[in-house]
Amino acid sequence: MRGSAFFQRAFRVSQEHPTFFKLLIVTTVSGGGLLTFSDASPFQRSITGASSQNEGKKKKVVVLGTGWAGTSFLKNLKSSSYDVQVVSPNNFFAFTPLLPSVTNGTVEARSIVEPIRNIVKKKPYNVEFEEAECYKIDPVNKKVYCRSNQSSTLDGIEEFTVDYDVLILAMGARVNTFNTPGVEEHAHFLKEVGDAQKLRKSIIDCYERASLPGVSEEEKKRMMHFVVVGGGPTGVEYAAELHDLAFDDMAKLYPSAKDYLKITLLEAGDHILNMFDKRIITFATDKFQRDGIDVKTGSMVVRVSDKDISTKERTTGEIVSVPYGVVLWSTGIATRPVVRDFMNHIGQAKRRVLATDEWLRVEGCEDVYALGDCATINQRKVMEDIAAIFKKADKTSNGTLDLKDFKEVVGHICERYPQVELYLRKNKLKSFYDLLKNAKGDDKKQIDIETFKKALSEVDSQMKSLPPTAQVAAQQGEYLAKCFNRMELCEKNPEGPLRFRASGRHRFHPFRYRHFGQFAPLGGEQTAAQLPGDWVSIGHSTQWLWYSVYASKLVSWRTRMLVISDWSRRFIFGRDSSKI
Repeated sequence: MRGSAFFQRAFRVSQEHPTFFKLLIVTTVSGGGLLTFSDASPFQRSITGASSQNEGKKKKVVVLGTGWAGTSFLKNLKSSSYDVQVVSPNNFFAFTPLLPSVTNGTVEARSIVEPIRNIVKKKPYNVEFEEAECYKIDPVNKKVYCRSNQSSTLDGIEEFTVDYDVLILAMGARVNTFNTPGVEEHAHFLKEVGDAQKLRKSIIDCYERASLPGVSEEEKKRMMHFVVVGGGPTGVEYAAELHDLAFDDMAKLYPSAKDYLKITLLEAGDHILNMFDKRIITFATDKFQRDGIDVKTGSMVVRVSDKDISTKERTTGEIVSVPYGVVLWSTGIATRPVVRDFMNHIGQAKRRVLATDEWLRVEGCEDVYALGDCATINQRKVMEDIAAIFKKADKTSNGTLDLKDFKEVVGHICERYPQVELYLRKNKLKSFYDLLKNAKGDDKKQIDIETFKKALSEVDSQMKSLPPTAQVAAQQGEYLAKCFNRMELCEKNPEGPLRFRASGRHRFHPFRYRHFGQFAPLGGEQTAAQLPGDWVSIGHSTQWLWYSVYASKLVSWRTRMLVISDWSRRFIFGRDSSKI
């Protein structure tokens, strides 16, 4: 019996942690011999198939998109209670923070992508993948309409329809051009792997054309002028990477073109990296000035043609046009047309971004969730529920409360309304009770509804939207997957905060974003990092921290090895300047 129990536990471990189990077997093989494994044995598949037949009809979950949010959801979903269908125009996940490194040959494009089928092939749920683009969502009939993005399709089949029980929108966003004339036609973007490859080719083209005989001085100056529009993290990192490429590698290969090189960074605001600490902003600005990168703040682009870019200077109102060779447009994101049409259909036409609640459910639409850049959480205001909160705490219904009456609800208030904790932290208040005591302003022990309103009247001013970053999208995907894993359990035993406008509790804890910091690579093997706790680190040591963090965040061991080998190759041989 003991032996049987041991083998049962061993089998269970092998199913839950296959990689660990394989490594354990390899390390125990005598003489360092090699052992070949099958990803999914016939025995394992037969068990999965048998359990699927016994479980009956499963809910069909359709995931639109394979970016940070969608891939994080797929990686962390462990329940076999669902049939999953993934629809995306890309059959891979791309580690987008390394796209600037792809543009200058530090990292190869294939090193930062992982086929989505590799990611989901060992998952316990049934999964299908279609390489197509969703162009319409019908929430009434629970259908999504898709179109193949293949140049030629089998038997002319280009469009198809997918039914769903649960829909997860993780489609990301598009580049925001602010309707600036000429941007779509002439500027480069940096959202996809294809964008990085196209940008890299254009840079090398400019070097090659500037090195041809018979090219005029003015034309060389134009072609060797690289303009970056947008002083955010992407724009700053790309400008720094381009500077390193130009002076570390291209200057040796194209000596006749190096004297014409100019890099300009245009920012409409007062300074670059406006979401970073002032110490980082100052260091980055000074470093770019030393490196010869021309940073122009207060310059708003009004037009882009095939050979020049026009800006309006905020201080003088003057329109200035300068010739360029390559323009990178990196100024923020906008809603995709299919998401905008969906918003109009569900009554969110007046909103700028698709709105969800704190559980990532799309407002006004049943069984639809939205993650990542395509949506934002519409955090509920405390003042909207102030009367319901007071009533929930006032169990005697006498219209007044003692501080101790709040003990049962104060934790639920802080969890349901995170702006409360932000307000307490900003005003250096130790607890929720200190907030109530300050509102009373006297020695009375009782608190009435008006005093309660006064105490919380300014709390909602701390509400902020989450930034559209990979870090946010990945955490949302992981959170939603964990909710789906615990769906059946939490239906019976809700674990979330109290429902102030109804009885009982919410099924799950609301989503809470944890900020782990952000990096700003500045070139010359120097990086700035702003980490939690107001900790700022700048310099060469931070660059090595950047290497280690990014390597650890890559989606697979294959991509980790490829990226690390690319970095090593760059240290030894320099960056690749071939145009392939």
